[in-house]
Amino acid sequence: QVQLVESGGGLVQAGGSLRLSCAASGRLMNMNAMGWFRQAPGKEREFVAGISRFGGISYYAESVQGRFTISGDDAKNTVYLKMDSLKREDTAVYYCTAARWAGRNSAPDYWGQGTQVTVSS
Repeated sequence: QVQLVESGGGLVQAGGSLRLSCAASGRLMNMNAMGWFRQAPGKEREFVAGISRFGGISYYAESVQGRFTISGDDAKNTVYLKMDSLKREDTAVYYCTAARWAGRNSAPDYWGQGTQVTVSS
């Protein structure tokens, strides 16, 4: 089992920044990638960003490319999502994920409980 605990969500004005954190614990040995998904009201859950645990290769959804940065601290088993130039359409519940396989189309094996990000105009 893997446990994922997110923090750092909140309310921010459009154009502002937030940093989300995700602390991972448990059986991480087979998890080769960490990432973030989000779900806005009335919409399906969508991939946001991911990073391979070994090699640190990152990849992003087109909608956040250039504005969001994913990073990881292996020593702390923590992954971060720095979100800059936030837009109202970034408002969503953000979920941390862990997966055996890296890649935008890789289905996560574990999910966190989610943290709300609200961007106001």
